[in-house]
Amino acid sequence: MVIYIVQLIIATLLFFVMLFGIGFILNMLLKTTWFPAIAFIVVLIVVAIWSPWDTETFNPTFNNIGEYTIYYLPVIGAIIGAFVSGWTIKVLREKGFKMF
Repeated sequence: MVIYIVQLIIATLLFFVMLFGIGFILNMLLKTTWFPAIAFIVVLIVVAIWSPWDTETFNPTFNNIGEYTIYYLPVIGAIIGAFVSGWTIKVLREKGFKMF
């Protein structure tokens, strides 16, 4: 059990750093502040919800939502990384730094 918690923490930090880096680079190149965060929400969250969804047990009470586990913490870490990258670019631009 301890090994799973360590792996979960490392995966969450890794996804945070990856999305922060990707978001930072996209923000510099595209000169948009919140594009990576919005793209992450629109694309990856929809895929993360849709992929494990069991269509055979679908009913109006949405019992499938109860099947999600703690392994979605890396997704939450990634979304936080995307928002932090947008916030960082915004602060840097307000302080006068020019990126590309």
